[in-house]
Amino acid sequence: MPFVQNPISKLKGTDYMSWVKKRIPKQLLRWAPLLLMLVFPVLGSLYHLVNQPTDNVYSLVTPLDRATPFIKYFAVPYGVWIFYIYVCIVYFFFRDRPSFYRSIFLYTVCALTCYVIYMVFQTTVPRPVVTGNDPFAMLTRFIYNRDEPFNCFPSIHCFSSYMVMRMIWKSPARNGKNVTLITGMSLLIIVSTLFMKQHVIMDVIGAVALVEFYNFLFIKLPEWHKNKLASERRELQA
Repeated sequence: MPFVQNPISKLKGTDYMSWVKKRIPKQLLRWAPLLLMLVFPVLGSLYHLVNQPTDNVYSLVTPLDRATPFIKYFAVPYGVWIFYIYVCIVYFFFRDRPSFYRSIFLYTVCALTCYVIYMVFQTTVPRPVVTGNDPFAMLTRFIYNRDEPFNCFPSIHCFSSYMVMRMIWKSPARNGKNVTLITGMSLLIIVSTLFMKQHVIMDVIGAVALVEFYNFLFIKLPEWHKNKLASERRELQA
């Protein structure tokens, strides 16, 4: 049987992309970037690999942490955290595409950095004994059973909540309503980590510092460099 060359193999570069776009519905191409969110379950699987006790476990508990009461009602905002992050990122997908990409990128690098820190500097937070059969007590026990009391510094709950809050502050799509909703919910989740005795104050500080560091390194610094080059070009053309 004579060999017949596949006509697609002759297409190169932009020709191939044009061929693909003609055969894939525009709606599918529009939604395709959402596939980047598949990184979240992958990162979640990696987390469970490092959420194990090691030989050396440290404590960052301060007197202020000891004075902070355990409040089981905060199990609700703590428990809906990852769904909240998903909602925020999907919102950015529709309203501010650059913030969508930045959020996924920052979440990924921050989470991977947390995992490395957990492996070399593992911390723990003492948990209270939770009694009662009311919904809040049962939800708290469910959370405690799902998540070992290790890998606390920096807090993933806190860095991700702070990240989306920071994104909406700087977003061109910001308005009074979305800023209030996202800021309020993010702060509620952050304080819930303290009242749930899942994290301590240093975990929150470390989370904020982590986001600020990578935001400067990967977003602010390139923007500054780009603006500097543009300014130099304008001066040369003047």
